[in-house]
Formats: sequence, structure tokens, C-alpha cells
Amino acid sequence: MKGAIAAGHPLTAETGAAVLESGGNAVDACIAAAFAAAVAEGPLTGPAGGGFLLVHSAEGETTLLDCFFAVPARRTEEMEEVVIDFDDAGTQTFHVGEASVAVPGLVAGLAEAHRRFGSLPWASLVEPAIALAEGGVERDAPRDFLHRILSGILLRTEEGARVYGDPSRVVTKEIVPTLERIRDAGASAVADLLPELADDLAAYRVLECTPLRARVLEHELLTTPTPSKGGSIVLDVLAALAALQQWTLDGEASAVGSAYGRSAAGGLTGTTHISVVDGAGAAASLSSTLGSGSGVFRGGTQLNNMLGELDVIGSEERSPGSRLPSMMTPTLALDAGEPRLVVGSAGSVRLAGAIAQVVWRVLRGSPVALAIEAPRLHVDGSRLHLEGGWADEEVSALPPSWDVVRWDGRNLFFGGVSAVERRPDGMLAAAGDPRRGGAGVVVA
Repeated sequence: MKGAIAAGHPLTAETGAAVLESGGNAVDACIAAAFAAAVAEGPLTGPAGGGFLLVHSAEGETTLLDCFFAVPARRTEEMEEVVIDFDDAGTQTFHVGEASVAVPGLVAGLAEAHRRFGSLPWASLVEPAIALAEGGVERDAPRDFLHRILSGILLRTEEGARVYGDPSRVVTKEIVPTLERIRDAGASAVADLLPELADDLAAYRVLECTPLRARVLEHELLTTPTPSKGGSIVLDVLAALAALQQWTLDGEASAVGSAYGRSAAGGLTGTTHISVVDGAGAAASLSSTLGSGSGVFRGGTQLNNMLGELDVIGSEERSPGSRLPSMMTPTLALDAGEPRLVVGSAGSVRLAGAIAQVVWRVLRGSPVALAIEAPRLHVDGSRLHLEGGWADEEVSALPPSWDVVRWDGRNLFFGGVSAVERRPDGMLAAAGDPRRGGAGVVVA
């Protein structure tokens, strides 16, 4: 089937593209790509992950599946602290270890999406990831940087060092039995990784939510509601940009800042995104995460640390079974009911602003690749972070009320957008974010 896919790693995108080529639909391609990402993007996602999946059917209906993390029934020992140095972004303390692990829902969400929207057998969608895991994954430059800054987590145990200890290659063979079990038993196999959460996993349910909707630049925008905080931020940024009589850098920064509120500080937690559209008009947009990862490895894969992601979930007590909050927000722009843009991003609290900035540029006519490559900004109170690439004259015109932080070049601090578009002439395009080594593939 014709289509397009964008993802956080070339192997993830290529796996989904192969499914499209073999006749699979957008959801089939998204599922296969998600399992490939568990191999190629293991620090960011995997069977112990959670996420949100936005599906637009060929018949025109849009469904949002919440397969994000839930609070377990009981917590035991204190979480451990690991300090990570992010170079230009400074240091951040992560909370890791077994006590940081929340109840994952990603595989349950993929299974639910397959049951409702898939067209190819489940096993055939897991098999490509198994084949990929058998051979391992070469470390390219973006992954080398990510793995280096996360080494305090990834190499925390002997099990993690077996996967990530080789500086040139990720040794992924240990995840093969885990994927084979998922291929054969579906979501119930996740309990093999987390026997202490077996009761919580048995009680876990994928939730169907009503997407947030808004009209922006003659397009209908659909995005993620509570428990995600990101969807409302995306729509607020776009509404503020649309209200500008004339664009200025100050106007864009003010739009982002007002949408976030007083503070938008946050670390560089691990998330990845897959966007797909197929030739029949269906689309799938999946954001998934392990948080920053717990540093606990089982079955060749890392467990999540979402109970330790305090900059996103806060420190208040939460009832067992309740969903944790998130910033992830897969987003869809429709033109006359047809997918115009399918988009999502990594980037912790900054991902909503990254999505809004890319959506704004695409809907105003920029090709998706250029919209993703364009320099971004992020606002935290009065502090304005400017990625490398903004024109000096635009920066010099900013009022003195901004505390401007100028970055050199592009940086993963500003997110990692994966997006596909159907242009007004009907042509498809796809692009991953060069900040994180993403890729896009069009299947003609």
C-alpha cells in the first residue's frame, strides 16, 4: 500500500515502510515500527513502556487510545538517584531503580489497536523486530550521544552493560525471547518481565478518550486530552499564533510562554514518536516512552521509571490504578476530513511547543522536512531558549524583558519531531528530526 512513515530511527521507519509495501495499513505499520523501536531505540521505548495512540480510520473516524502508565497497588523501597550530565543543558537528577517502575500499557495498547484496526496477523508485525534484534543495531552519531549522556542509567547494572556496553553496537539478542513471547502470547507476556506487578497488569485497561479539537488555519486539529498536559498547550500555542496580526519572534515566544504558564522546566527524558499515513486515508500517531529508563533490565529490555519522573508527574500521592500525567501528545491535522499532517514529538515538557511550532509552519505552507529543521524556541518563565539558526536581527528586536539563552546549532533539548504530510496536491512526504537521528520514508 502507498503511504508514508516517520520515526525516531531509520530502522524503525524502514520496518514500518516494509509493512506498508507488503499491503499493511497505517496501524499495521505503526505496530511493527513500535516493536522495531523497542530494539533500535531501547533507551526510549519498549515492552515496559507506555504511550498514546491516535488513529484516524479510512472511514473518517478518529480514536485516541490511552495506553499510558498506571500507578501500581504498592510501592516498596526508596528510588535511587543518578545524576546525568547533558552538556550544554547542565545536569539533571533522575530517580531510578525498581521502586520507580510504573504499570506499563504500551503492548496492551498496540494489541487493542491491532484488534480494532489491524489487517495483518499480529505475529507478522512482531517478527521484523525479532529479526532486527538477532543482529543488533549499529550506533550512529545521534545514538552515540544519547547513550553517552544516559550511560549512568544504561550501564548501571551488568544486564544493561551487556546491551549498551559496546561503544560501536547495541547488542540486542537478549530481547529476542521477550519479543517471541509477545508474538505468541500478546500483551499478557509483559507480566513475565514484571511478575511483581502481575495483578496490576491484569487489572490494567486501555482507555478510549475523546480527542481535543480546535480549528486552526482552516484545518481541524485533534490532539491528546487529560492525562496528557501537552494537547491543550499545543492548541493554546496555535490559537495565540493565529491571533497575531504580524509574526515576530517576540510574538511566537509570547505564544509559547503563555501556553505553558509560569514554569516549563524539565529534563531530557526519553520519548519517541511514530507517524504514519496510508494510501487509503488512514493515519496513526504513536508517542511512547520509558521515562528516562529505570536502569533495571529484564529480558533484554529496560523497565520504565515513570514513578521517578517528578518534573512531569509531580510528587503528590496518587491512587492505585490511576493514570500518571504526561506531556506526550500525538496530533493530527485534518483538511476536509482527510489527514493533512500526522505529527508528534519527544522532548519532555518541551515537546508540546515543538509540535505546535512544526504544525504552524506546515499549515502555513512549509514542507514538513523544512518545518522540522527550522530553529525552535522554548520558554521557561522569562527565560527564552533560542536554538541556533534564528536571525540576529530577529533576536536583536526582542524586548529586554526576555532573558535570552542562545544555543549553538540544533539540539535534542528542543524535541524530536516525527511527521508525515499529505500535501495539497496529494503527494506524501515524511521527515524525522535530525536533532535525534529520525527518518522518514515514503512508499510510492
